[in-house]
Amino acid sequence: MSGRELSDPITLRLPLDVLAEIEEVAGICDRSRSWVIVRALKSYLAAEGREIIEIAEARKALDAGEGHNFDDVIAEVDAIIKGAAA
Repeated sequence: MSGRELSDPITLRLPLDVLAEIEEVAGICDRSRSWVIVRALKSYLAAEGREIIEIAEARKALDAGEGHNFDDVIAEVDAIIKGAAA
């Protein structure tokens, strides 16, 4: 985290079992709880968080008229398959 611009401190309430795991990992790695939490959040944002953002962006694109009608796509695929089979 060094060399990065940091936010003001934030307050976070955690279930005690989650906090215990964070403290255990921090102790094993000889790191701070903040270091563990930042790594966990980055991991979340890279996976599930990214998916949430991509779905929201796709919905915006559809609302803006960008995209294709599903029935038209299926009809086109069917035509390609029938043409290839002939």
